[in-house]
Amino acid sequence: MRPGLALACLLIAPLLIGGSEAPPDYLSRPVEYTADGREYVDLELVLAVDVSSSIDEVEARRQREGHVAALADPEVISAIQGGGYGRIAVMYLEWADGDFQRVVAPWTVIGTEADARIFAASLATAPFISGRRTAIGAAIESSITLIEDNDYQGMRRVIDLSGDGPQNSGSSLSQARTRAETALITINGLPIQSERQSPFRPSVSIDVADYFEKQVIAGPGAFISPTNEHEDFVDALKRKLIIEIAGLDPAQFLRRG
Repeated sequence: MRPGLALACLLIAPLLIGGSEAPPDYLSRPVEYTADGREYVDLELVLAVDVSSSIDEVEARRQREGHVAALADPEVISAIQGGGYGRIAVMYLEWADGDFQRVVAPWTVIGTEADARIFAASLATAPFISGRRTAIGAAIESSITLIEDNDYQGMRRVIDLSGDGPQNSGSSLSQARTRAETALITINGLPIQSERQSPFRPSVSIDVADYFEKQVIAGPGAFISPTNEHEDFVDALKRKLIIEIAGLDPAQFLRRG
């Protein structure tokens, strides 16, 4: 059995035997819509993940599994259900070159652990395709368009961008950040500090966290949640998701500078 399919089976299995149930107050909340038919959610969230040449398949799948684990974590589910609407809309985008932005898991509403596991199953079975260069600006532009063209109306709109190096190709990063700020879309960062070198990465080592802080994040309440060498990826992602979902003040939980 293919690894992705095996993981999907493990994710879906709890649903077939009952899984976790949402609390009654969540189940009793009606789904609400805008006048033009878009579903209200507490958060529209694009998970934009780097799959350039500096990220190998093992690391890319580790990032997918990290998102799977974080989204289904009881604390994250509790944060989702504690919102005004008790649901968020999430999609998973992998990006690399200027013309490489690939939707791996489409927009999905998550309000329960069961929803998170269904989203995770589609993520786990998707094939891996790697890019070459690191076009952060193009990834942000694509994420903004995906938010603006979806079927949801979020109280907050966030691009959750992870990566392990600076932009080295593609459209203007500063212009993409300005577009996001104009649209009141927040760009948060999950910089992954790596000492490995790549032909498509600058020959000098940089502080990825500092780069993301100064050059990538933007918008209301923007922050970074650094992680080292993919080892503490799940914990860093979980912290960031809870802050984003619950609309908490990152200054009270994370270092901003």
